[in-house]
Amino acid sequence: MPYSDDRSLLTCAADGQVRHAQILERGVETKLLAKHQGRAHKVAIEPGSPYIFYTCGEDGLVQHIDLRTAASTELFTCRPIDDSRAYMPFIRLNAIAIDPRNPNLFAVAGSDEYTRLYDIRKYKWDGSTDFGQPTDYFCPPHLIGDDQVGITGLAFSDQSELLVSYNDEFIYLFTRDMGLGPNPIPSSPLSACNEASDIGLNHSATDANEKAIPQVYEGHRNCETVKGVNFFGPKADYVVSGSDCGRIFIWKKKGGELIRVMEADKDVVNCIESHPHTTVLASCGIESDIKIWTPKAIDKPTLPPNVEPVC
Repeated sequence: MPYSDDRSLLTCAADGQVRHAQILERGVETKLLAKHQGRAHKVAIEPGSPYIFYTCGEDGLVQHIDLRTAASTELFTCRPIDDSRAYMPFIRLNAIAIDPRNPNLFAVAGSDEYTRLYDIRKYKWDGSTDFGQPTDYFCPPHLIGDDQVGITGLAFSDQSELLVSYNDEFIYLFTRDMGLGPNPIPSSPLSACNEASDIGLNHSATDANEKAIPQVYEGHRNCETVKGVNFFGPKADYVVSGSDCGRIFIWKKKGGELIRVMEADKDVVNCIESHPHTTVLASCGIESDIKIWTPKAIDKPTLPPNVEPVC
């Protein structure tokens, strides 16, 4: 947690437990704060707060936790956008992220195609309101109605841009004006693509269309596990992700050019985190270690010749 002298840590795991660890002079003490019925992949810390954070889990539940009281508040269970997917009573959530420019806003995503944006100011702590209604939805037009995709990772930049990583698909960058609104109309992927084509939009995010179509980042593979995604650099000028092939991929945020591919693990790379103050990356995956990366190359690296066949 920030402003804790690196002595206050949060964890979540496949057992659904959310725990708080305190590093003391006499050792480490841990306390169970909350639990999900299923795996919990992510916590989101309120920017600048040493006390407040959110969790989400595969039970669809989003919880708000304040370390000062060690109490968890169940905010809502994320539900499908309509009744067409009766086989899915709730959305299995993989990712949660808070907008650093406006910490009242947070996004969640999981086992369907939509990223949902919520405003905590609309929640009444006495439970007198239905807080489960998002203030906005985000989805690439060609994926609306596609029940074969889901989302594994989310990240906000300090400009409120939103990165969304899809399984069996690509990574997309949304700006706030790309939202579908609080009540999007579900449709099939084919009809959504036809609508985009009818108004002159395409998948390449040209200058004329960049407000309507999100920037796309391609080349990695996200099929086997729940992978995160992140921004990198002092001005968030780059996008980074792990891959099933054990590599780290780095793209230029503007334009989506793939500029670096680094061998990281023998197996899958799941998590990539950027240092909050300097140009350093941490990565981990199925292996038992965590790797730290710093930019020290003298010569400009070239992409491996087998990137496309492998990933």
